[in-house]
Amino acid sequence: MATSMELRCWGGDWGLPSVHAESLVVLAYCKFSGANVTVSPIDWTWRTLTVTTPELVCGDSTVTEPADILNFLRKQRFNADYELTARQGADTMAYVALVEEKLRPALLHTFWVDAENYANLTRPWFASRSPFPLNFLVPSRHANNALCRILLSKVESPLYSITEVEGKLYSDAKECLNLLSHRLGGDHYFFGNSPSSLDAFVFGFMAPLHKAALPSCPLQSHLRQLANLTGFIDNILAVYFSGSQPGSPVPVQETVDANLQKLTQLVNKESNLIEKMDDNLRSSPQLKPRRPEPKPRLANEGSSTPA
Repeated sequence: MATSMELRCWGGDWGLPSVHAESLVVLAYCKFSGANVTVSPIDWTWRTLTVTTPELVCGDSTVTEPADILNFLRKQRFNADYELTARQGADTMAYVALVEEKLRPALLHTFWVDAENYANLTRPWFASRSPFPLNFLVPSRHANNALCRILLSKVESPLYSITEVEGKLYSDAKECLNLLSHRLGGDHYFFGNSPSSLDAFVFGFMAPLHKAALPSCPLQSHLRQLANLTGFIDNILAVYFSGSQPGSPVPVQETVDANLQKLTQLVNKESNLIEKMDDNLRSSPQLKPRRPEPKPRLANEGSSTPA
């Protein structure tokens, strides 16, 4: 009997199964490889401050980080790359490294460091889904982590401040998008007719940039000029996530209240129906049951004459 797998990740919005790039990578790969996982949006508790998402739980094993989760799924015989050649496997590693190095820092800056986007989109989204006092702590903690990650990976002489780094961030990200667009060409996927782990990584990192209603984002404008990449994202959403995405995580109490309301409505309908039937029975004539009398034809059969 196969061990059940649970994927804990950020919930969805903007028409996406998750708003979190790394979570989208794993969700897409599970779809591509046929891995049957139970998706659980992370709970908004104190653990949210330190938890690493996405997180795959399988029996006694807990795996985090997209690359490690994908390797774990391959060991469980869920392999979306089994048809790739050695050359294609090497290309996959190279392009994934390109996305991690060139595109990911720009996305962190776009959602967590850019003042307008953070104030009008990112912070309100996370704050509205966090109970007090986590609604103050969760967004600011993730924003600080994003800034530190950008500075550690990108700041080098003669670039010393985040303002000086911004130009380089977006220049590298646009170059990355151009290279991915050129590599994809007119195909649905990067290698043949079936999606692979490279498709999962590219989809995961580009989908939030494409779908989020960002107030300020030249990188989003650049992506939307690359029609094959936006079509690539929309195609995966339509084929693999249409009607099956978990959507935004709804607070537990709201879910319970909604279910209780539906149950109450059903019970009320049944109760009204029973009461109406009871009223009809009470208003109808109440007669004692009696046996049917013999028919006159049978009783007078001996004295009857033909017509």
